[in-house]
Amino acid sequence: MKRTLAIPGQSAPLRNPAFLLFCILFVSCTMRSPITGLSPLLDLIRVDFPISNTMAGFLTTIPLLAFALLSPFVAKLAGNYGMEKIIFFSMIVMMIGGWMRPFGGLGILVTGTFLTGLAIAVINVILPGLIKREFPHRIGLMTSIYSICSNVFAALASAISLPLALSAGLGWKGSLLTWTVLATGALLFWLTQLRHNKVARLAKRSHTSGHSVWKSPLAWKITFFMGMQSMIFYVSIAWLPDILQEQGLSRIQSGYMLSLMQFSMLPFNFIIPILAARLATQRLLVAGTVAMYLIGLLGIIFGSGHIGIIAVCLILIGIAGAAAFSLSMMFFNLRTQTPEQATEISGMAQSVGYLLAACGPTLFGILHDVSNSWTIPLLLLVAAAATLLYTGLGAGSKGYIYPTATKDTEIHVE
Repeated sequence: MKRTLAIPGQSAPLRNPAFLLFCILFVSCTMRSPITGLSPLLDLIRVDFPISNTMAGFLTTIPLLAFALLSPFVAKLAGNYGMEKIIFFSMIVMMIGGWMRPFGGLGILVTGTFLTGLAIAVINVILPGLIKREFPHRIGLMTSIYSICSNVFAALASAISLPLALSAGLGWKGSLLTWTVLATGALLFWLTQLRHNKVARLAKRSHTSGHSVWKSPLAWKITFFMGMQSMIFYVSIAWLPDILQEQGLSRIQSGYMLSLMQFSMLPFNFIIPILAARLATQRLLVAGTVAMYLIGLLGIIFGSGHIGIIAVCLILIGIAGAAAFSLSMMFFNLRTQTPEQATEISGMAQSVGYLLAACGPTLFGILHDVSNSWTIPLLLLVAAAATLLYTGLGAGSKGYIYPTATKDTEIHVE
């Protein structure tokens, strides 16, 4: 059966691609900043809520647990109600969670952070499929642009959250609210996209006949690649300031070093997706990414707090992080044949991947509390980087998560 589009009623209004891209970019600004803006404020939060290193690690892990719990269900939700509508309701949840976090006790902070994580989880899963659907011939470029936006604001949040709290006199509560205001603005702009909402219900899913994304070896390699790169990123965000302070840097210097790592990502967030889309395989990119991770992490371990060595190592880790994240996003599209498949593998990879990543910050804190040293926890990241090599070489090879062709899927779009 050939693919057919059944569109009841009037046809959807014409969409302005440039304005859609602007709205996507505005939304992408909220995908990491509420999380990266929290880590530099942990010392200030501890003044109000005395917590251990393990609990502090858990606080930064909460969004990752939310990612893991909700991601498997996002593809079905998007198919039943439409990508645009689901993103809209996710932004509402993010706004509610953001306004909750500064007001109340530790329980309210935890609940608000969890709601924020749920919202980000949905957006993370849907955006690759939305881009594949709306910009099918410019996937690499569009992935580059929204990755840059996400990481610019992630770096900005790391850099200015503490100065906003201290120098601007906002305190940790006012600093957190800054990123909620950003999410509120993104929500208002996304309202304009609701009239373009498309519901694509799969009447016959013959492309998965006899197949399941959970049984695909390639899908699992993409998933573990996603998980390991996420673990390294979120552990770095959560604990690098503390590690650098113990090595002799001031609290402000540590915040700037963390921002340096994230700003070093930006050119490569743009370059890697475009390059990956043009290459037959991405294996060489994977090998280079792992090499930079290993050099950077070992430099942090053995650099003895020398600020020049630390700066170079964090730049290498930042470049590797940008490449790994960009490759993860590109694998969702390069190893699938339809937007629905891209959303499906995105949901699986981000569910299991972020569950793996969620173990990182908490385990890192536990290892530090037990060993009273940062060396053993940092070796955990070295092992994660080595795992990236095996999974990445598989994910970067030719092929699709469903090896059979997808020509007879019947889709009803409303």
